[in-house]
Amino acid sequence: MFNALQEAEIAYAEDEVPIGSVVVFENKIIGRGHNQTLQLNDPTAHAEILAITAAANYLKSPNLENCEIYISSEPCVMCAGAILNSKIKKVFFGCFQPKYGAAGSIYNLLDDNKYNYKISLYSGIYAEESKKLLQSFFQKKRINLN
Repeated sequence: MFNALQEAEIAYAEDEVPIGSVVVFENKIIGRGHNQTLQLNDPTAHAEILAITAAANYLKSPNLENCEIYISSEPCVMCAGAILNSKIKKVFFGCFQPKYGAAGSIYNLLDDNKYNYKISLYSGIYAEESKKLLQSFFQKKRINLN
């Protein structure tokens, strides 16, 4: 999870929303990502999507069922969908996202029991650090607007 938080810090330094993610296979990071929506002019360039794409390319397979994903904050609906489609079965994340979260805050897509496999969901890991990074980022944005 610490590596996901480091990716979030990279996003912060690049003036992107500070969310980071890593995908792990057999105790090895095979995919990394941090938000790059502004840098790539791509609304789908979320940390989770980029990490999942890198992991799928590494394994040369869209099926990541033997992988785990670590995310600095709760995934949104789009990223929860990508996690479901990649068949990742273990999801770890830091803080909840009360405005966009799809793993317990607004929706609970990952723990819906409507799928043919069970996803194990773990939250609260480095939650305070992730939350503080997000708060600092948005505070900085508000100051710059005034």
